[in-house]
Amino acid sequence: MNEWWQWSGKKLGDDLGFAVVGVGRFGTAVCRELLRNGADVLAVDFSAKAIEELRQLEPSIEARVVDSTDEESMREAGVLEMGTVVVGISEPIEASITTTLIAKDTVGSKVTQVIARATSDLHEKMLKRVGADRVVFPSRMQGERLGLELIRPNMIERLELDDQTGIDEIKVPEEFIGRSLRELNLRKNYQVNVLAAGPAKRLKVIPPAKYILEADHVLVVMGLMEDLQKLPQQ
Repeated sequence: MNEWWQWSGKKLGDDLGFAVVGVGRFGTAVCRELLRNGADVLAVDFSAKAIEELRQLEPSIEARVVDSTDEESMREAGVLEMGTVVVGISEPIEASITTTLIAKDTVGSKVTQVIARATSDLHEKMLKRVGADRVVFPSRMQGERLGLELIRPNMIERLELDDQTGIDEIKVPEEFIGRSLRELNLRKNYQVNVLAAGPAKRLKVIPPAKYILEADHVLVVMGLMEDLQKLPQQ
């Protein structure tokens, strides 16, 4: 599976929600995926036009025109009240760096994780130096992938078969550990089918009902996207 889809397994923005700063193509994709999965999202951008375009796509979203390089504006907008901030700004570089610094270092900020977009290796280094917890390159990770990953921290990879059906590879949720597939009965309880289970490099395809899941195991399950979303998180 692709390494860029790996993450720490910690659910980001768990209690405080998500802020997306910069709603271009990348930031908008992150917002829409988060909203689709029921997350609390605050979107901000310096451009009133960009905010209006986002509202047309997602009328229910909380979106505001904000200068993210101004600490007081970020505070008043509520960005610093969010648990996770995604900095989707690409240019100017100094704006993304300043935004990241404000989110991480402002006194009283409740932000615990900042994920920032970079356009070059140097940009990445600078973002990390001012506190970015993770830096992504849109050419290697699309916005909707990041949005899904934030919502489902035990996700390793998803293969969408069509608009409604997919196959997910996930880390075994904590409440599944030590239990057999018969006991879990995922087909009945979650309407998903188990395709494989076991250690990541030694998956057992179509495991028997007596198969017991362990802490370092992964599950490969198939079903409707809306049912896959209902599986427990880490």
